Amino acid sequence: MVLALMVFPSCRKMPGGVLPEKKMKEVLIDMQLAENIINANYQTYPDSAHKAALYQSVFRKHKITQAIYDSSLVWYGKNLDVLIHIYDWVIDDINEQVRELGDVQASAAPSVNQDSVNIWPRRDYLIFQPEALFNGTVFEIKPENEYLPGSIFVLSLRVWGISRQMRHTPEIRIAAELPDTTLVVNEKIENEGYREIVLKTPATKRTKRLYGYIRMDNAENNYYKIYIDTLKLMRYNYSSAAFTQAADSIR
Repeated sequence: MVLALMVFPSCRKMPGGVLPEKKMKEVLIDMQLAENIINANYQTYPDSAHKAALYQSVFRKHKITQAIYDSSLVWYGKNLDVLIHIYDWVIDDINEQVRELGDVQASAAPSVNQDSVNIWPRRDYLIFQPEALFNGTVFEIKPENEYLPGSIFVLSLRVWGISRQMRHTPEIRIAAELPDTTLVVNEKIENEGYREIVLKTPATKRTKRLYGYIRMDNAENNYYKIYIDTLKLMRYNYSSAAFTQAADSIR
């Protein structure tokens, strides 16, 4: 899959049985809060039945069914640009309601000319679990000034909880939008431990936008939890000493 052409979200034809963008945003906000309530209160929500009751309260609040929510997730999952658009709304609203659930923007991110900088815009950890209705995160980074030609982007993370018996494991996509094309790197995380995913851009072209996701198919249920932490997305200049060190560690 190569996302070379992006369609403006409002122009996308939405089939019946799928929640409109604004409604989907409102539901996702409450679902995200429900997930965090469950994670913070294991004794109150010890099993699937208790968790399902909390999810159903969200559905009742918004006067929808789980079937409508599930079909909406499927459609938005196939239209990543629209999903990113909605999640930006979600994060903005959650920032206002629950401060610690918001994005963690790197303080050095606007300084695009630095040799090395962490530009990861979300929380630096993820928890995947079978009971979650959505496992993952999406991201989109639009620098004030386009990233310099010849940049290398390195997404690094640590993973626990993956077993050989699992049919589905977390998937990662990083895409860089250049003036005339889009570069994409896809990888599956099939082993525990430290991992780096690298995307290199041509030495003659600037990067207008960086986007992608980390997610896992919820059809997998033969595991307890998968933890991802120490998430970083570093940008290096090809000519910098920092890049040389990073390239040596990748080889």
